[in-house]
Amino acid sequence: MIQDLAVRIDHTLLKAEAQEKEISKLCLEAVQYSFASVCVNPLWVEKSAQLLAGSPVKVATVIAFPLGATLPALKASEAREMLQKGAQELDMVMNLGLAKAGNWDAVQDDISAVVEEARSYSDIIVKVILETALLKPEEIEEACRRAVQAGADYVKTSTGFGPAGATLEDVALMKKTVAGKAKVKASGGIRSAQEALAMIQAGADRLGTSASLKIIEQIKAT
Repeated sequence: MIQDLAVRIDHTLLKAEAQEKEISKLCLEAVQYSFASVCVNPLWVEKSAQLLAGSPVKVATVIAFPLGATLPALKASEAREMLQKGAQELDMVMNLGLAKAGNWDAVQDDISAVVEEARSYSDIIVKVILETALLKPEEIEEACRRAVQAGADYVKTSTGFGPAGATLEDVALMKKTVAGKAKVKASGGIRSAQEALAMIQAGADRLGTSASLKIIEQIKAT
């Protein structure tokens, strides 16, 4: 049970004030517990890649985080530099303004810019953060469809910096909409084993949380 859950967790530290010693601790914990990845801000990608070299734990980073409101070319450039520094997974924030305006072709082009950079490398995973708390159900569905069409590997609920995090309803809707053509990552507000297991039951393939150790300890105690 513990191992099955751990390999679904992105061990996350995205607070602006994070320091090198905290990143080092994060990486050591990820190796100890066999988490899927560490998810860190771009500043810490190279350091994390050095610390995790030779381990199965991947380095994930965020692109255009947390607002997503930048140009596709800048997202692509950021993605390119992060890949060069050792990132293996890219969690990019979708352009929410374009989505809310119904400009879905531009949303898809925005996602494609990052996906195309990733495809120049092998085995790079791209996750698209939708920030579901700001979207209506029909917008979540269309965002999922566009992410799939752009070639993304995952759709992801939240940045953790928005008005709310993942909900079971949104995860289930995303899972249904991608219909096996992409995976689902639930993130934002997942702080207990009960919540983590419920998200997986709802359809999440991966979990993003800064409460990873707490969740694992709660599983051990059951």
